[in-house]
Amino acid sequence: MSMSEIYRCSSSEAEIELFVNRLDSVESVLPYEYTAFDFCQASEGKRPSENLGQVLFGERIEPSPYKFTFKKEETCKLVCTKTYHTEKAEDKQKLEFLKKSMLLNYQHHWIVDNMPVTWCYDVEDGQRFCNPGFPIGCYITDKGHAKDACVINSEFHERDTFYIFNHVDIKIYYHVVETGSMGARLVAAKLEPKSFKHTHIDKPDCSGPPMDISNKASGEIKVAYTYSVSFEEEKNIRWASRWDYILESMPHTHIQWFSIMNSLVIVLFLSGMVAMIMLRTLHKDIARYNQMDSTEDAQEEFGWKLVHGDIFRPPRKGMLLSVFLGSGTQILIMTFVTLFFACLGFLSPANRGALMTCAVVLWVLLGTPAGYVAARFYKSFGGEKWKTNVLLTSFLCPGIVFADFFIMNLILWGEGSSAAIPFGTLVAILALWFCISVPLTFIGAYFGFKKNAIEHPVRTNQIPRQIPEQSFYTKPLPGIIMGGILPFGCIFIQLFFILNSIWSHQMYYMFGFLFLVFIILVITCSEATILLCYFHLCAEDYHWQWRSFLTSGFTAVYFLIYAIHYFFSKLQITGTASTILYFGYTMIMVLIFFLFTGTIGFFACFWFVTKIYSVVKVD
Repeated sequence: MSMSEIYRCSSSEAEIELFVNRLDSVESVLPYEYTAFDFCQASEGKRPSENLGQVLFGERIEPSPYKFTFKKEETCKLVCTKTYHTEKAEDKQKLEFLKKSMLLNYQHHWIVDNMPVTWCYDVEDGQRFCNPGFPIGCYITDKGHAKDACVINSEFHERDTFYIFNHVDIKIYYHVVETGSMGARLVAAKLEPKSFKHTHIDKPDCSGPPMDISNKASGEIKVAYTYSVSFEEEKNIRWASRWDYILESMPHTHIQWFSIMNSLVIVLFLSGMVAMIMLRTLHKDIARYNQMDSTEDAQEEFGWKLVHGDIFRPPRKGMLLSVFLGSGTQILIMTFVTLFFACLGFLSPANRGALMTCAVVLWVLLGTPAGYVAARFYKSFGGEKWKTNVLLTSFLCPGIVFADFFIMNLILWGEGSSAAIPFGTLVAILALWFCISVPLTFIGAYFGFKKNAIEHPVRTNQIPRQIPEQSFYTKPLPGIIMGGILPFGCIFIQLFFILNSIWSHQMYYMFGFLFLVFIILVITCSEATILLCYFHLCAEDYHWQWRSFLTSGFTAVYFLIYAIHYFFSKLQITGTASTILYFGYTMIMVLIFFLFTGTIGFFACFWFVTKIYSVVKVD
């Protein structure tokens, strides 16, 4: 399945292969392999090799029994016939699985020349929606209510009956390439699912009533699978832009421009406000502190200058904070590089699984900065147990993620889903972690501990200063809760699209927007944390380390609340296993997001505190 197959116009033997991917549903988190269903199977043919990202996402691409010859049209060609005897337990089980899948609206995903075969239909407002999948079938309830795709055909009216789409009309669009020897490239593949009861099963003519399977049907049931294929030359679509028609028909793309501009304006306005307040107030503060005559006004010190002797006092639980900072740095660099590559178009939807593969490989290779950052900060916090620090950096956060992932995998495995990762891949991931990431973390930590501790601009007093009684607003918790609102406001629109692409199986391709939002998020987290940090220092509370981490890290809590809201308002997921899986995977995302945003907040605050205390004259 090469990226750009060129089919010879003159050759009558140019064969086009159709591949099948896993089947999934919006109503269930569990995808299944094509072979799990009792459809027509390919006699032989080799599976395209899958990358790590595809395996992690549960994509299973397999050869299909549908084979076409370029420019050779077929009408109502029989692929195979499946017979079910309802008295036989095995046949009954296969039929029940098929019915359950139709009830949950499971969708086929077919691929021709690395392109999804789409089903395009009209939606409201005269718009056309191209779905990169099509349903197995649909169901009419015992009250006569048509579910899902059953609304497309008025002949689907029998109550308590399943209608199976056992025929597809495939249309392949190509354009002729004028270079060198004449050839053609495929630019689109569309299909229309249909249902026929085929009066003569051995010689089907694609006529007759739809193929219905009553819920109470007994005896012998025969389902004949057929297809028709036609070819059409399309001069207007260039090969490079052949995905555009799918992406343009995706819902919600038009709202996005407006909402992103909206969040940009808000952020720029806030940035201006924060920068102005900070620079003017700080400038006045610093000028005032430096003009003071040390002898006369020594007693009248006030505000943030008062806590200069305690500002760099090591925080409680410094070990844990340094480990979080190490892991957060690893995630921060990984996200930046992955989004940068995606922005340049290296990780487009056409490169299946490339995004996930890139992220995993980067994470593994970024063990060194994680170890280095954790070691540097642990040393500056006055820590001595460097072995524990390195081991925790290597194993704590990745271990939590892997344990959660492993439990989810056990559930998928128990349900027989294709998203369950094979044992070999799990071993490979563990090998990447233990054999590459851990040694790299140790190397980073070695250099981190070898360097001198971070030099602070002011000395720390031996006796801690007492913190005065704080008002409600300068207490830690209200500040932390407020600090996460602003960053979350910038990302929640993108979050909706990302969750849609993960759970509602829509394609996500707006990486330029996402990169922009990523930069906005970094700026907003930094600004909100610095602003709150300044207020706390003015109130003479010098415990800024954990608070700065938690202030921006609290964005992850809003992410979790939004994910719960999304689950109940947007998804129609049913079943305990699917619900556990949704929340299991959400918890992994929330933890990663917490470390990522918390680290941004801490670094911003650390830079700010170092900066302001280095320009003030301290006696």
